[in-house]
Parts: sequence; structure tokens; C-alpha cells
Amino acid sequence: MLALLLVLPAAGLVAGSGAGSGADSTAYATLPGGSFRSALDYEDIAGNVKVAPFALMKRPVTNGEFLAFVKDNPQWRRDRAPSVMAEPRYLSHWAGPTELGNAASAAQPVVQVSWFAAAAYCEAQGARLPTWNEWEFAAAADETRRDARNDPVWRERILAWYSRPSDTVLPRAGLQTPNAYGVQDLHGLVWEWTDDFSSLLVDADNRNQGDPDNARFCGAGALSMDDRDNYAVLMRVAMLSSLNAPDTTANLGFRCARDLP
Repeated sequence: MLALLLVLPAAGLVAGSGAGSGADSTAYATLPGGSFRSALDYEDIAGNVKVAPFALMKRPVTNGEFLAFVKDNPQWRRDRAPSVMAEPRYLSHWAGPTELGNAASAAQPVVQVSWFAAAAYCEAQGARLPTWNEWEFAAAADETRRDARNDPVWRERILAWYSRPSDTVLPRAGLQTPNAYGVQDLHGLVWEWTDDFSSLLVDADNRNQGDPDNARFCGAGALSMDDRDNYAVLMRVAMLSSLNAPDTTANLGFRCARDLP
């Protein structure tokens, strides 16, 4: 069983950052929000969850955009970032602290970036990382429908990505056809950090009914481990729940979100 606990994001991660550190407001799509059937079964919410209207980057942040951020905020260079906020693999695929090199093109989504660094980038844009519910809301759409999750063909297309080797060269961001909201690359390119990733806790034994430790999960949610229709979501939740905030991987990137009035 998967449990969800709301954890507030760290604040004040950026000092001396300017608006020129990457993507601007034109790179965002507006999502209407609404009542949404989450794959997570929340203990304190009966039925659908409600997602407020929000803006989401149309594609993941790229190496080129993150490089501009690092130059504006040198405390996030790989040779200067505190080890408690970025492990040794942080931006290790770049040729140097402020040089991409041949292994990381400017148009590819940035990877090997920690949650702390991703949150700092978004803060520099006057934005934030999306919550899990926001990401799931956007990712439920295909090219024409706002919720395509009941379509087995669409589910199989998503699952095909998980069978590909993780060491393949990443294509550039923004190649996929936008979904019904105008958002691209939510499936099939990279995994993505969410603001509340640390609240996705996996219990390998979903038969643990009545576990007394569950009482500590205020507002928790659960997703059945044998829910095949939600297998792609389960895989993503399980992957995120295995990470700590300083961790990085070669196929984990991010995009930013913004509140709407």
C-alpha cells in the first residue's frame, strides 16, 4: 500500500537570482483544474480530489535553461552546491560546472538534478514544483481528451516507455504532440520531481491493514499494488518514493508550476 503525507516544501533556496534564469511565462500552459479521480485513495477525502486551476510548464526544463540558472546562481554549480542538497552525481553528465559538453545538449531535458536544485530553479522563476495531484491531473490527458486513462491503447503506449533501456540517449524536450492542455513530454521522456515527492511512501506489503503506524499519516492516501490499470502511475510513485531530496538519477528531470489567481 502506498501512503501519502503532505510535506511542506523547503523555502528560501535561492539567493540573488533573477528573472532571466531560464524559461519565461510563455512556456506555461493554463490548466483549469477541477474534480479529479486520483489513482491515490485518500483517507481523508471521499471520492474525487479537487485540483485548483494552475499553470504548468509545457515541457521539462532543459540543460540550456538550467545552465543559465547555474550561471546566475553560482551556489548551484556542481562544484559549489552543498552536499546535503546535491549528491556527487549532481550534473555529473555536464563537461564542467558551467559547460555542457557533448554529452548534454542544450535542448535535452536536464537530469542528474536534485529536488533541492529543481525547487530552487522554480523559485527563481517565481514558480514552484507541481504537486503530485497537479502532475497526475495533467498527465491523465492524451492529445484530444482530458482524461484518457480508461483507454487501454493509451495505457499500453505509456507502459511501453517503461520497457525501454534507461541508458538510451535522451531526445530533446518538446518533440511530443501536446496533450489536450498543451503540455508535452509528461510520459515517455524523463521521470519528474514533484513538490511533495517525499510524502509518497511505499509499503511493500499491501496486506498491512490496520497497521498502527498508519496513524501517523495524516491525510494519507493509498494505491493498491495490484491495480494493473494504474501500473504506470504506481511505477512513478514507487520510483519517487525511493528517493531522498539530494538524490539525482540519469533519467529524472522536472518542470515548474505556478498558482493562478
